[in-house]
Amino acid sequence: MVSTEDAVKLRKEIETVRFKMVEVATWYGFTSKESVEISQELDTLLNLYQAIEQTRT
Repeated sequence: MVSTEDAVKLRKEIETVRFKMVEVATWYGFTSKESVEISQELDTLLNLYQAIEQTRT
């Protein structure tokens, strides 16, 4: 079981990675290698968060 504290930490990490993705995409373009890699990292975090939330409800 995932604690509420862990879920909050994950949400903060998601927001940090999301901000980083927008920043990198602004500088290098949305299809740059850097942007795509960060987007994939964000997708992984979002999928994890969604799985956690489904088990909590």
